[in-house]
Amino acid sequence: MITITNVSKNYGQVTALKDFSAVINKGEITGILGPNGAGKTTLLKIITCYMYPSKGNVVVDNYDIYSKSLRIREMIGYLPENAPLYSDLTVIDYLKFIAAVRNIPKETIMDRIQTVSDQCDIRSVAYKRIDALSKGYRQRVGLAQALIHDPEILILDEPTSGLDPNQILEVRDLIKQLGKQKTMLFSSHILQEVQAVCDRAIIINKGEIVGDGAPNSMSEGTTKFRELLLTVRSPKDILNELKSIYSISEVERLTEVDNVFSYSIKADKDTEVRDKIFDECVSRNAKILEMRIEKNSLEKVFRELTL
Repeated sequence: MITITNVSKNYGQVTALKDFSAVINKGEITGILGPNGAGKTTLLKIITCYMYPSKGNVVVDNYDIYSKSLRIREMIGYLPENAPLYSDLTVIDYLKFIAAVRNIPKETIMDRIQTVSDQCDIRSVAYKRIDALSKGYRQRVGLAQALIHDPEILILDEPTSGLDPNQILEVRDLIKQLGKQKTMLFSSHILQEVQAVCDRAIIINKGEIVGDGAPNSMSEGTTKFRELLLTVRSPKDILNELKSIYSISEVERLTEVDNVFSYSIKADKDTEVRDKIFDECVSRNAKILEMRIEKNSLEKVFRELTL
C-alpha cells in the first residue's frame, strides 16, 4: 500500500504538486491521468524516491521516503516513460546486469530472466543488441527490467508507448494479471487504456486531484452536467425554445432530416429537466421520438475537469 499525504512540490515559483493526498491499495490498478504539465511524472518520481517533495510525506508499506528510501526502491519496479536501456548490450546481457544490480542470487538469475522474457514476449530477441530493436520491443525490455526482481509495487509511466495495437492488448492483459497480486500505479495519456485496465483513475490538473474513482462510474460524482439526447418530429426547429428552459446550459442541433430533429442537451445534473423538455415539446407540437440520458465517457469527464 502507498499512502501519499499532503505532498507538494515546487520548482522555483512553479508548483508541480499541491497538497496531494491519496492511498493506493494492493491488488488495485490505479491510473494517473492529466494534461501535460499536470504533475503526473513528478508524483511518480517522488514515490520512487527519485526526488523529495517540498513538503508532505509518502509511506510505502510502513516505510517513509525520508528514512527508508533504499528499502522502498528495493520494493518498487519502475518503468519511466523513456526506459533506461543500454543500447550496446544484448537483451539478455542487459537483464543479467539489472538482475545483479537488484541483488538477485546468481543461481536464480536465469530463471527470473526466462520468466520475465515469457511475460513480456521478448525471447525471440534475447540475443539481439538493444540498439537493433524496434521501439515496441525496447518498451517490452524496459517492462522486463521493471519486473526482474518480482517487485511488490509496480510503477509504470506510459507503459504502452510505441507499441502496435496487438502489443498494446498483450501489455494490458499483463498489467491486469499483475495488478491482482501487486500494488500498481501507472500514468497514461490514453484514456481508453485507463478505462480498459484500471480499477481506479485519479485525474490531476495543475498539481491537484480533480477527479478520483472507478473509470466507469466516475462521471456520476464528478461532472456538473447531465447530457441528454433528444429526437423529435416537429414542424420547425425548436433549438431556441430548448435553450430557454431553465437549468439547460447548452443545446446543439445534431441532425435535421424531413422534419426530424436531433439535439444534444447539456443540463444541470442536480435538476430534473426532462419534464420541462416534454412540456416544451408538447406546446410546440413536437412529437418526442427519443429522449435518453447519455452517460459521460471518461474522455468527457477528463475534458470537463481539466479545461
